[in-house]
Amino acid sequence: MKVKTMCLAALTALLISGLRGEACSNVIVTRGASADGSCMISYAADSHVLYGELYFHPAGKFHAGSKLDIVEWDTYKPLGQIHQVARTYQTVGNMNEKQLIIGETTWGGREEQADPAGIMDYGSLIYITLQRAATARAAIDTIVSLANRYGYPSEGETFSIADKDEAWVMDIVGKGASNKGIVWVARRIPDGYICAHANQARITRFPLNDPENCLYAPDVISFAREQGWFSGEDADFSFRDAYNPLDFGGARACDARAWSAFNILCDGVFTYEENGAEVSRPASDWTEYALGHDLSGEMPLFVKPSRKITPKDVANVMRDHFEGTPLDMTVDPGAGGNALPYRWRPMRFSWDGKTYVNERAIATQQTGFWFVAQARGWLPDEVGALIWFGTDDAATSYLTPIYVSTREVPECLRVGNGDMLHYSATSQFWISNRVAQACYKMYNVMAPTVRCAIDAFEQDQMFSAVPSFDEKVAGLVSRGRIRKARRLMTRYTVETASKQFAAWVSLEEMLLLKYLDGNVKAQNEDGSFVHSEYHEGTPSGITNVPYVEAWRRAVAESEHGKVLEVR
Repeated sequence: MKVKTMCLAALTALLISGLRGEACSNVIVTRGASADGSCMISYAADSHVLYGELYFHPAGKFHAGSKLDIVEWDTYKPLGQIHQVARTYQTVGNMNEKQLIIGETTWGGREEQADPAGIMDYGSLIYITLQRAATARAAIDTIVSLANRYGYPSEGETFSIADKDEAWVMDIVGKGASNKGIVWVARRIPDGYICAHANQARITRFPLNDPENCLYAPDVISFAREQGWFSGEDADFSFRDAYNPLDFGGARACDARAWSAFNILCDGVFTYEENGAEVSRPASDWTEYALGHDLSGEMPLFVKPSRKITPKDVANVMRDHFEGTPLDMTVDPGAGGNALPYRWRPMRFSWDGKTYVNERAIATQQTGFWFVAQARGWLPDEVGALIWFGTDDAATSYLTPIYVSTREVPECLRVGNGDMLHYSATSQFWISNRVAQACYKMYNVMAPTVRCAIDAFEQDQMFSAVPSFDEKVAGLVSRGRIRKARRLMTRYTVETASKQFAAWVSLEEMLLLKYLDGNVKAQNEDGSFVHSEYHEGTPSGITNVPYVEAWRRAVAESEHGKVLEVR
């Protein structure tokens, strides 16, 4: 399909179906690709109805015959019961005490593959697997076993799965109402490489005789043949092409985010394996693919980053709006006079007989919660399991360190402290939203102020405070003083989150004071506001920021520009 690109590629003239407006984004970093030797997964849980809170399930012991109620994660719909296991691990968010991490993105798939009678929805698969599995491979086995035994009612999913040693990407989808269970494939990401996915199945062809690096359902190919979705040689089978065929929306609204993550972490050059050899090509070779203009190519599943990756690097990727690329959301007329990199839903609109679509970047307004989780194998499990957790829009929210060994969740992140219909003044989700909503009014001026505060906190925690604290509590664990170590990790988790929450409350107040009514009030070096000579409550040195050049040009060249012109 031929696509016409307009306004620096920010809007595309074309009729589109299936653009996913909620969506999620993941980045997976292997141990050999990280700066400190940790495996990392980032995840943005993006939904217009999902509340940002930190799930907490202490380890448990259960009697034989115990049952577990299954409630659909994102709708609260009761689905049924399953058998409980004798012992479960403690989980905090999307990580457990054994340093196992699981994230996901949803990609839909063919409508006939849904199984409405199934009771293991994708969210339940994640959180129950975390309670039962200690390694990435065990997690894959658990997901498959649960879905096949109890049925899978959700849409197609890509899971990110990592432990202390390995990182995997796994595509799954149901087999329909008359075929209980799932078809799936999982690939181990080569050490030293990274992966990314965003609401589009990413695994195409895969090795059929390499169980160390690739696992798959025994009927993954034969089922596709039976349904008439594949007819070639087994070696040519592509999971994506059979179960989630790529279209314009899959490339432009989904894979474009994976492309952007790779572009940032690879400094514009994709290095990957092809036919047994390592090759390097500029990221720009896939620009037309990301735009949805040319779907004939295939973006690499795994790439080697240009440098060793820190959790701060990954966090910054999660704040991306395609800046510096042809999809840059800050430069087209839709960004308005203050370079706002957001477009409110719906993602498309019609004009003069044509339909246009706005971009969907990694950072988005409808994020419920997001994280960068680290499995740090050089530390004991009690210390190594660490999740950097945030709420709402990643671009204007901070990540606070949460030790998975904590015995308590900070009040600002506690489940039940507010929800999407009930405001709570003590909720991190709501204060993060207040800061974000403030920035949306004058983004190019206010967001940099917020980003400075984010960077100062995260730089200190990620590169100084947490490593220093790790050493202290790891020493206690090595001497058998695990209970004391857990008490200290709980205190650190709660106090750090509470202090930063208070700092964000103060930040939101400062944003209101400083940028009221589109003005910018001057500040002294100590942060106090400059006031007039005669009155401490009257500001002095107020300035105004001009509209961005792209907006001024667009207005001047419009029909209304003739009315506005001064003659």
